[in-house]
Amino acid sequence: MANGALRGKSGMRSSILGAMSYLGILCFVPLMMNDDDEFIYFHAKQGLVIWIWSVLAVFAFPFPGIGKWLFSLSALVVLVFSALGLISVLLRKAWKLPLVHAIAVRI
Repeated sequence: MANGALRGKSGMRSSILGAMSYLGILCFVPLMMNDDDEFIYFHAKQGLVIWIWSVLAVFAFPFPGIGKWLFSLSALVVLVFSALGLISVLLRKAWKLPLVHAIAVRI
């Protein structure tokens, strides 16, 4: 997880919106309320990728045999990435989460 320096406002609003990025469907709030704050936009895009991953994991559940295992693994990965993202926001850092950031850059 590389640490990047992003321009952004260092206020409470920026931290709250950044944290909302990693709380499931609430990732859309920072995307809509972003006013050219790179810090918020960075975290909102990563949060969107994590949320999409969690939605897609539900579709794996009905497959017999491997479905429950795949869903459980995806749920664990989503939980870990969300926790890492929240810690990153609290520390005012821009950690590039593995796999998630590579997809988020393309959005």
